[in-house]
Amino acid sequence: MPKLIAGLIDVFADAPLRGNPLAVVEGGEDLDEDTLRRIAGEFNQAETTFLLTSARADWKLRSFTASGAEVFGAGHNALGAWLWLGHAGRLGDLSTARTFHQEIGADILPITLEDRGGQIHGRMRQAPLTLATPMREFDALARSLGLVRNDLLAGPPPRAADTGAAHLMVRVRDRATVDRCMPAADMLVKLLGPAGAEGCYVYAFDETVPNAAYARFFNPTVGLWEDAGTGTAAGPLTAYLASEGLLAADAELVIEQGVRMGRRSLLRVRLMPDPELSGAGVVVLRGELRV
Repeated sequence: MPKLIAGLIDVFADAPLRGNPLAVVEGGEDLDEDTLRRIAGEFNQAETTFLLTSARADWKLRSFTASGAEVFGAGHNALGAWLWLGHAGRLGDLSTARTFHQEIGADILPITLEDRGGQIHGRMRQAPLTLATPMREFDALARSLGLVRNDLLAGPPPRAADTGAAHLMVRVRDRATVDRCMPAADMLVKLLGPAGAEGCYVYAFDETVPNAAYARFFNPTVGLWEDAGTGTAAGPLTAYLASEGLLAADAELVIEQGVRMGRRSLLRVRLMPDPELSGAGVVVLRGELRV
């Protein structure tokens, strides 16, 4: 019976039981695809990341949702896995910043980690921004989110943005409108495919704080109702806003997410010129997985 090291880490958090939990499994090279998916279902988290050996990078990462769908991009699934390694001492001395490389799908992406007084911080570059065609009809989109047409803003228009995974960016009036969202999964799924998107990131600017946004993420296409902290959505949002002139090219955008779930997450993204996502995490469980 194979025995693997596994556990949970709260990503985008500075204290336990906050942020976005990620299940991490070290190994799995000898397991078949079905077993990897079943392990993700056993953990029943938004995502489970397997740390695998790589001939192209320091580590290969594969991530699956609880429903068994494989997801890509450098978000909380990747950041959390590297923070896990850092806290376990698997990356050596991090008293000064060190850069590693990760294989995610077809991409090789850098990530830099540093120990700041016992807390491991990571920052990782995402892929260049690509944009799909803007949506022009808002009525069906508003209904799919449980909102009305006037709740959605056209500047910038809703469209799929991709820096590793394509998600639909939808700007609404204010924080209260973000919190009022009650998506109808079947309706939203029908809109996401034609829009060229996997998930939907609903956001509003924080009018009281410069370069700050408040967001929620829904991804019914992979069986994920709501996610507490979505790096693969925060990155393209930042790049999209900058491309529209709504964010200075050298600014850092701070996104607050997960509040309605009781899992407040803070995601920080800076353009370098491609998005660089940063955050910390707390290991809350480490043990042995038998399969």
